[in-house]
Amino acid sequence: MAKSMKKSESNPEMVHSPLVTYASMISLLSLCPPFVIILFGIFNPSIVYDHLGEIFSALIFGSLVFCVFLYIKGHLAPSSSDSGSTGNFIIDFYWGMELYPRIGKHFDIKVFTNCRFGMMAWAVLTVTYCIKQYEANGKVSDSMLVNTILTLVYVTKFFWWEAGYWNTMDIAHDRAGFYICWGCLVWVPSVYTSPGMYLVNHPVHLGTGLALSILLAGILCIYINYDCDRQRQEFRRTNGKCTVWGRAPSKIDASYTTTSGETKRSLLLTSGWWGLARHFHYVPEILAAFFWTVPALFNHFFPYFYVIFLTILLFDRAKRDDDRCRSKYGKYWKLYCDKVPYRVIPGIY
Repeated sequence: MAKSMKKSESNPEMVHSPLVTYASMISLLSLCPPFVIILFGIFNPSIVYDHLGEIFSALIFGSLVFCVFLYIKGHLAPSSSDSGSTGNFIIDFYWGMELYPRIGKHFDIKVFTNCRFGMMAWAVLTVTYCIKQYEANGKVSDSMLVNTILTLVYVTKFFWWEAGYWNTMDIAHDRAGFYICWGCLVWVPSVYTSPGMYLVNHPVHLGTGLALSILLAGILCIYINYDCDRQRQEFRRTNGKCTVWGRAPSKIDASYTTTSGETKRSLLLTSGWWGLARHFHYVPEILAAFFWTVPALFNHFFPYFYVIFLTILLFDRAKRDDDRCRSKYGKYWKLYCDKVPYRVIPGIY
């Protein structure tokens, strides 16, 4: 299990793994309809779908106010030295002032927005859409089941691997501003759940064969995405003393200079999944999103907006990460690009 960790004095500090909390919440929500609705008639989770307009409106406004708070806090009371202003209000508000803002000693803002709220809201809304379709039609379509299962497998994978998330651009490099926080508080619950939202009132009958094929393809993509991250995480944890696809890893021993003038060393993995392309892990992530969207078939553009957005987001992130690493590692990054010439898609880009 991905245990929580404390990377440094200012990095996200976690007390325990959230996987148990997440699993308990989803299990309770899934079991809630037969026991609570049928036996007691107290609460119907599908009420969330009935009030999506109000919920999203409140999130949009509340998150905007929250981002203003982050901007003011970054100026007046930053949580650590990993903060600062560019002198431009728009850039500071959009990209953020602080890398690791906290309220008090233990409430990490990015952990809350990105993980505790954003990812859990994604899972909860997915389940409520499934419940709403059952309430409206008396059954759950196979297309909705495929969408729900794949989404929950992906979010579960995220919480299983959460410790590795602290090393990604979202946490380690992107500051807490409108881009990250508003995106996780508003964009993830609304746009990332849109395929399931569409299927509530547009159920599609795929048939057992097609449904199983899409489900298995999606699970395979989620596994490959996980294995890419696991492979690099294990490589870093062992300082390169591990096996990658059954053999010693190919690597580049790089050095770089910190802003304080200190020289540090880094190992760049050039074999396994990371020998196919510098950001190959984005390929199965995009394909996984496609497979939990394609059960809607191709009757409307709406469900595919998320996949298109995600593709643009991840390709842009790959470019930003390349630019950052080129500046950080210099000649070592050029050597790395010579060994792994493709950025995302092997043989193409």
